[in-house]
Amino acid sequence: MLPTSLVYFHEVARTGSITDAAEAQHVSASAISRQITQLEHSTGVALFRRHPRGMQLTDAGVLLLAHTRRSEAEAEELLGELREQASGKQRTLEIVSSEGLAAYRVPSAIAAFCREHQDVSIQLTVLPSPEATRRIVDGSADVAMIFALGPQRDVTVEFSCPAPAYAVVAAGHPLAAHAKVSLAELCQYPLSLPAKGISQRELFDIAAQMEGLVPRIAMVTDHINPAMEFARSGVGATLLSHFARREGLTDGLCFIPVDHPALGERRAQILTMPRRRQSALAAAFIQTMTHVLLED
Repeated sequence: MLPTSLVYFHEVARTGSITDAAEAQHVSASAISRQITQLEHSTGVALFRRHPRGMQLTDAGVLLLAHTRRSEAEAEELLGELREQASGKQRTLEIVSSEGLAAYRVPSAIAAFCREHQDVSIQLTVLPSPEATRRIVDGSADVAMIFALGPQRDVTVEFSCPAPAYAVVAAGHPLAAHAKVSLAELCQYPLSLPAKGISQRELFDIAAQMEGLVPRIAMVTDHINPAMEFARSGVGATLLSHFARREGLTDGLCFIPVDHPALGERRAQILTMPRRRQSALAAAFIQTMTHVLLED
C-alpha cells in the first residue's frame, strides 16, 4: 500500500545498493535510481550519500525510513483488520475503565456500540485509574476511561471533560435540600470515601487540610455500590461524580455540588496509546464513549 517511490527507497535503505534493490524488486537499476532521484527532488533533501561501495542514509533518510517502516506496519494492521472484518469473524476490543465510570457510563456506551457492531466482543476490565493508564502505555488495552488530575504523560488523551465531586446523600438527609454544600457542612456527617491514592480521595484530603477540617470517615471503599448504599441509609454521605447518576440506580439519592475549588479539579478522560494506528473499531468506540460522557 506504499507508493512505489517509498517501496524502492526502503529497499535501497535495506540493501545499501541500487543494484541489489533492483534485483529484489525485479526492476531495472535505472527505475530504482529514477524513483530515488524524484523522491529527493520532491522532499528537497538528499536521502542517501552515494559511495563507490553503496548507498548510505543521510539523517533525513533515517527519518524517512522510520516513517516508511511505521507506514508499512500500519498498512499491514489495516489489511489484517479489513480481512478480519470481511471474514465475518468476531472482533475484540480490550477496554479498561476506572470503577467510577464502569458503574454506568462505560456499560451504557458498550451497549450502544454493540447495537451497531454485532460482530464485536468487548473485554472490559475495571481497574484503578493508574493501572488502567499503564495498560494503555504498555499496549495491552485499546482504550481506557479514567479519572485524572493534571496533564497525562505517555498517552494520547482522546477526550477530556470535568468530573467534579458531588456530595451524595439520601433524600431525607438534612443536606438534601441544599443547592450546594460547603466542605465544613459535609464534614459534620459520617463519610464513605475511597482509599488513599484514589484521585477523589486525594482531592478531598487536600481540601480538608486546606480548611483545617478533621472528617469522620466511617467507611472506606473503592466501589460505588457500597458507597451509594451507605448514603442511601441516611447515616452519612459519600462523594461521587455526576457520571454515577442513573435512573433507577440512584433513586432516593441527591447529588449536591460541593463548594470547594479542589473538588472540581478531577477530569474524566479517554486514553489511547500514542503513535499507534487506531483501528476503526477503537475510533468508533471512542466516538460512542464521548457521546455518552457528554450526556447530562
